[in-house]
Amino acid sequence: MAAIYSGIHLKLKSPQTPWEDKLKLARFAWISSQCLLPNKEQVLLDWCTHALTGWYNQKVEFSQNVLEGLWCYLDDLLHSRKLHAPLKQGKTVSLRLNMAQLLLDRLQECARAATGTPAYVSTLLSVYRGILSSPALSSVFTTKYELMVDLLAKLCCLACRELQQPVLTGSCQPATEFLQTQSASDLDTPQTELITESPPDHPLLDAEKSPSKPKEKRGSANLFEVLLQVLSCYLSVQRQQANPNRVFTLVTNQLIQPLVLLRHLLTSGEHAPSLTHLRLRQQLCRDIRVKIDFILQLALFPSEHLTSYKEELLPSKEDSGKRGPGGAKGPLKPVIAILSKLSAQGYCEPSLHYSVKSNALSLLFKFFLESYGKGRGESEEEQKMLCFYFLTRLVPVLDVGLDGHSLSPAKAEQPVSVSAGQKSPPASLCSPESWSLALLAVESLLSQALSADIYNVAADRIRHGEVQLNFYRALGQMLFNQAQPSIPAWYRCLKVLLSLNHLILEPDLDQLLSSAWVNAECMEARVQRARQLTVCSLLQTYTKLRQLPRLFSELLSVICQPALDNLRPPLLSEGVSTSLRTCLLDTPPSQGLEISSLVLESIRRYILPDLVKEDGEAEKMEIDGGGDDEVNVDQERDSASLKLFSLSQLLHAVLFNLKTLDNASPLPLVRQSRGLMEEMQRVVKDLLKPLSAGKKAVKTNKSSVQRTQRKGKKNLDHKESQKVSDCETRIMWEQKTQEAALLLRYTWVEVDTLFHIHCSKYTSLDSAKAAAESEIEDRALQTRIESLLSHRIEDSVISSSCSPMSCLLLKLLTLQQMKKVLLDTPLFAEQSTTELLNRAAQFIVAKEELEASVDGEQVWDGQIDSVNASTYFVAHWYLVTSNLPLIAPHLSGEDACCVANVLVSSLLSRQTERGKDGCLTVSLLSLQLLQSSTLAELPSLFSTTMCSIMQRMFGVLVAAHAPKVCPTLLKFQETGKGKGPSEILSTLVKKETIVEDILVSSKTGEVSVLLAGTQTKELVNLLQILTNLNPDGMSSEDLSSIFLLLLFMLSSTSCQSDQMAADPPDSGDDALFLEKLLRILACLVEGKNFQGVLKLIHGGTVLQAAVSSLLWHSSSGRFCSTGSSDWLDLIKAVQGFIKSLVQLIIVRNSSVCLNLEQFASFLTSKEVSSRQIVAASSAAVSEADPGSSALSVPLLLASLTSFSQTMTSNLGRSKPMDQTLTQMLKRTTASLGPAVESVLKPQTVGQPASVLSQAFVVEVVTVMLRCELSALSAEDENKQSSTQLTLSHSTLYWGFCQQILKEISSAPRPMDFLVSSLHFLSAFYKAVERTGREKEEERGEEEKGGKQLDELYIQILQNVHRLLTASWLSATDLCELEPAVQELLRHLVEKSTTGQFNLLLLMIREGLDTGKLRAGNYREVLSAVIIIKLLSCCQSPEPCSKALWLIAPQIISAMVFLVRASSQDVSLTLPFTIPAVMSMTSLLRQGEGLITNPHHVILVLGALQSVPLDHLTPLVYQSAFLAVHEALFAIIQCHTQVMLNAAPSFLNVFYRLVASIMHEGRQRGDSDTGPEIEVYLQCSRLIERMYSHIAAVAESFTTLSAFMVAEYVTELQKVTLRPDIKLHLTEGIYQILDLCMEQDIKFLTAGLQMGVREVFNELYGSYTHYHKAQRQGEDKFTV
Repeated sequence: MAAIYSGIHLKLKSPQTPWEDKLKLARFAWISSQCLLPNKEQVLLDWCTHALTGWYNQKVEFSQNVLEGLWCYLDDLLHSRKLHAPLKQGKTVSLRLNMAQLLLDRLQECARAATGTPAYVSTLLSVYRGILSSPALSSVFTTKYELMVDLLAKLCCLACRELQQPVLTGSCQPATEFLQTQSASDLDTPQTELITESPPDHPLLDAEKSPSKPKEKRGSANLFEVLLQVLSCYLSVQRQQANPNRVFTLVTNQLIQPLVLLRHLLTSGEHAPSLTHLRLRQQLCRDIRVKIDFILQLALFPSEHLTSYKEELLPSKEDSGKRGPGGAKGPLKPVIAILSKLSAQGYCEPSLHYSVKSNALSLLFKFFLESYGKGRGESEEEQKMLCFYFLTRLVPVLDVGLDGHSLSPAKAEQPVSVSAGQKSPPASLCSPESWSLALLAVESLLSQALSADIYNVAADRIRHGEVQLNFYRALGQMLFNQAQPSIPAWYRCLKVLLSLNHLILEPDLDQLLSSAWVNAECMEARVQRARQLTVCSLLQTYTKLRQLPRLFSELLSVICQPALDNLRPPLLSEGVSTSLRTCLLDTPPSQGLEISSLVLESIRRYILPDLVKEDGEAEKMEIDGGGDDEVNVDQERDSASLKLFSLSQLLHAVLFNLKTLDNASPLPLVRQSRGLMEEMQRVVKDLLKPLSAGKKAVKTNKSSVQRTQRKGKKNLDHKESQKVSDCETRIMWEQKTQEAALLLRYTWVEVDTLFHIHCSKYTSLDSAKAAAESEIEDRALQTRIESLLSHRIEDSVISSSCSPMSCLLLKLLTLQQMKKVLLDTPLFAEQSTTELLNRAAQFIVAKEELEASVDGEQVWDGQIDSVNASTYFVAHWYLVTSNLPLIAPHLSGEDACCVANVLVSSLLSRQTERGKDGCLTVSLLSLQLLQSSTLAELPSLFSTTMCSIMQRMFGVLVAAHAPKVCPTLLKFQETGKGKGPSEILSTLVKKETIVEDILVSSKTGEVSVLLAGTQTKELVNLLQILTNLNPDGMSSEDLSSIFLLLLFMLSSTSCQSDQMAADPPDSGDDALFLEKLLRILACLVEGKNFQGVLKLIHGGTVLQAAVSSLLWHSSSGRFCSTGSSDWLDLIKAVQGFIKSLVQLIIVRNSSVCLNLEQFASFLTSKEVSSRQIVAASSAAVSEADPGSSALSVPLLLASLTSFSQTMTSNLGRSKPMDQTLTQMLKRTTASLGPAVESVLKPQTVGQPASVLSQAFVVEVVTVMLRCELSALSAEDENKQSSTQLTLSHSTLYWGFCQQILKEISSAPRPMDFLVSSLHFLSAFYKAVERTGREKEEERGEEEKGGKQLDELYIQILQNVHRLLTASWLSATDLCELEPAVQELLRHLVEKSTTGQFNLLLLMIREGLDTGKLRAGNYREVLSAVIIIKLLSCCQSPEPCSKALWLIAPQIISAMVFLVRASSQDVSLTLPFTIPAVMSMTSLLRQGEGLITNPHHVILVLGALQSVPLDHLTPLVYQSAFLAVHEALFAIIQCHTQVMLNAAPSFLNVFYRLVASIMHEGRQRGDSDTGPEIEVYLQCSRLIERMYSHIAAVAESFTTLSAFMVAEYVTELQKVTLRPDIKLHLTEGIYQILDLCMEQDIKFLTAGLQMGVREVFNELYGSYTHYHKAQRQGEDKFTV
């Protein structure tokens, strides 16, 4: 046969053979093993490439079908295993060299064509992939560097064209639909074809002309995957080039433009739809960008070109004498070459050019810094200057107006801007979009310069003539001249310049304050955020410089300038206020007082002259006809009043955040403070004077208008008609002036009082004035309160119709005077003072204002200057609730009722969530008051609130439908006329009417009230309010009333039956209602005054009434929907109520036998038992709804189990009590047995799982087993002779155990079932162990009984191990199971034999296998890790304990290897590494004194070093951080003897924690909010705590304290921490500074680097000022 096919080679070469036949022969020759051709692979490859080359060179001719077939044939050859197999074996197969140029030409044609044949493009890309996948074949490109450059450039152009194509829909799809890689499962799917036209100048294949292909394509090449392949191949070739100049030239001329364009298209958000449409994976895009970055950085900035960049960038005087004799060997002008290419037009769309260029400049600067920014020794400064000069060449390219900036005379000849003919910005730059791009690029460049620390202020001034300062200052002036306050990047640029050096912006500080703070216009959220961060940075910078008064001086001058309009933004937003507060705490008190004096001076100099206008002057203007002048005067007053308010607000913020004076304050500071208070008092007086004059003027104008109208003039003059509006203007400025004056007055009173309280050297001006005006200061206080109540301050009358802020400030002033009166004991005892205080409290509460409050929920940010008509109610309510202890004793009954009604009404609005940005709402304030201890300490108000709630409840009940006459509601209506709610309820309680109704309803099951759905929800809302009330604060009468009312609602109310029939799912609200009722009843039982309830109704009667009512409700079908969680919550609520009340009866010994006997008799009565059996049987028979008739079964089981469980837990109190409880336990256990068996009968299998879940049944049986065992044990202790313990339901227990062992780990199970099953196994093993051992002792059957126990022991261990290795359990599930598993292990090892314990240790040893972890089976290892942790906390017999701690070192060593192995895989951090560390921590903690070899402890420290702490999500980070911290804490607490040798290793691990929290807790700008911030804050608290523990064992760390401080400040210098996190870290390092001696401080000062030393000096200064002084003060009182 071989001879037949041996002539194929000749036929392929023969010109007589048709090309179609040649193609078929070539295919046959390739696939047939019978065709013998020497070097077949090379021969057929050469034939195909020769044919293709000949056709494109027009040397041969054949049809389009043959051409297409040849390309497909070549593609098949290149991807064939028959070709790659010999290549891998070393056989030489190569392509023709001219094939590379042919492929490049075809790729260029595809890149040029607007539309092309998708099938052809796909085939061509697949050919490229086949060539590049083999080094031997790819050598056709890689051997010639220019070819690789050309290939990459053309492929980038093709990719850019695809990315810029519009996203098409419908039948017209882009060619890239065919450039996707199909999965393996799609290889047999035929490729879709598009009908497209080929370009006329290009004879490409057309799918339209070939109805049948030689071979159908199995897949199409992905353009971007091929591009990534080419990038990788090119990068390896570029690295092999020995001539960097050649690489630079080729990359600059051919690659830089397509590469930066492609990178921009892949990263820009504008082209995200294209990425999605092309189905590009994010990882693929990222890999392409990384390769592009590598190519550009290695080509443009190699180390060999450093000299060339120095020659071009550095001034000649700085580089003289440093060049070699031959000059630079690199390009002459590399910067000009790069920037000219970026600035050139034509390589991208005009609309994209500027954005591509701006992004590329930032990228180039990043590469330049990474390549040349790091030097050593003397060259470091030169390298940084080189980076700066490169920056100066990049910024002008952005066309932002720095073209004319000259850096130095030497550089005047060099062109700063490369783009020729662009001396003025392009027209597009005037649009906001272009400015946004420019500012984003400038911000990026400046941020990189700041991060790289290329600006050394001292070196720039001393050695470089402040060249950097001049450049940055010119840039800052450009930002102000071309201000763009509507763009966030504009503010961020200013912020970075400020961080570089405050002197850059100091000459334009007034413009900065005006544009970024005082006169900002744009109120968009992003702009506001950027503006606020800039202002905060400004405050922090000048605080560090100790020049805050200088900043405020400029700020005040800007505020006092004439405003363009009256709509200035608020001066102090919440973020600025917070930053100002922090800065003032770090400012010396004298500077704070200086700032306050500056504010007062500005008010007196610039504001008061515009406000104080003589009335005579105004009248003269009116007579002379100067109406316009009069209007101008009013406008000036209006503007002045607004500025006055801003200044008052600023002064209030400064004084309220200053450190107060104390007895340690120096006398000059006290005098300065007193002088400030005097000046402030004078200013307030001067401000109040114009108000009276203004009121007279308003009256005059009004009367003038009225006189004019009375005269009946028909043609009013225009000036006269404006007098009414003029009056309104006067009212506005008077209002603002009044608000400012009151704010200053309130600030003055608060600060003056605070100074007087804390500093004995300070004399209050208020007290001095009162003593001068009156012989008795007390009378002055009374007079002052009288004046405030009549709206008078400093002999000036405040308008009665004052603004909301003025009204609030008056209340605050009144409250302050009340405090002073209450501090004066003799004055407080007078009757007139009491009446005055009552009036003051009434004025503060303002019942009319509270009752007339708006219905809508208002929001207030807590700032006093933001109080207006829309926020006044919240501010007023905040004032009332926060000062209730002060004003509540002086409130009348009506006022107290008003406060209680507002409290309840606001909570019923259900809007207790905190508003936006932490703002306050009325309902939130009410909830906080309800949850605090304040309300419980105010008995009268608490009782009034209770009465308000009960009155609303009775109102709902009375309004509901009553199917029969209810005596309780009837008497409530009869006695309610003219009486309050408390009197009505006490009457009903005393007459025992409500008790009788409760008993009747519980016995008969008849309800007295039918509630609608809305009424039920209203009662649920009221019950929710009750849950937040402290029952200990209730009086005996209130507690009795509310308890009986709730019990009446439980027994006598129900939802309307017609509604339930129409809408059964609504019964979930009914279950929720009863669940809330029972939980509140259980909470009330724990109140200290509950004994009063038991005087009215017995505890047993309460229990019987509650359970009986619930049973009646369930049997009557009240609960239709039991599958929801509300039903399970109701069952738990029933159990909780029974436990609480039974526990109370037993603990208080309140007729225990009588009450419990009554309840036990009820639960075990024949009536209840028969009801239960009937319900169970009916559930089995019923087909419609088996659950509705069986709901009494779980209720009865829940009641019996909770009753029995509570009695069991109280055994051992006394012998008489034990006898009583044991007898009742026998009865309840006897009833539980038949109940459980009836549930488990086969006929009840059809019962829905939602009624009786598996977990519930297991819990019932567990309680039953424990109760039976406890009762038998108690009986055995009371008897003289010991008898054998026999369980009455042992068969049931054994069956349960076997079933649980089968099901617990076989398949995914609910968590509640797993937990309850583990609890049952614990109880059952304990019972078997107890009964089995006694049986052994009596009968001597040790071997048989021990064998049975050993088998159970092994079965339980195996199933627990399988459960912990189950893949369907998450990490959270395992944590939830740990307590139950630990309890089971405790019972297993408590009395285990040595053989049993050895089995457990053997299982642990087999689990701790590193091989299993490496094989991916970490679950089995995790099971052993968890068991070790739990076992170490269990008490075991002495031989077992010795065995455990004997092999503990081996266990620790194995776990150390496991931690190190798992740490290499970050995905195992949460599921395995953290539990392993926690297990080691448990061993260390429990092994105190037992692990004696310090080597094993040091091994643990080594393992902790490898735990991942970087690049984790906040929750995983928190878990890892906590695990490592707890391990360190266990070592330092339990193994102090090791610390002497292991201190360095310990500190290395601890330093990892410190460095990680500094990195995670740094300021991140816009992302400084969110729940993850609390995670990092908690970690910083742990660091502070660990520092304190290290300081407590100072003998181990004395020599290392200086190094700890050095590490801390070194890391601190790298980041800017969030203030709250920095606070905790600083407090911690203060404890280490306490350990440092004087020589340590000198060592740190001398040894630290310059920047780190500054950070240390600042830290040590604050330590000396705050912490050290406080500690020395405490040492005075230390014995």
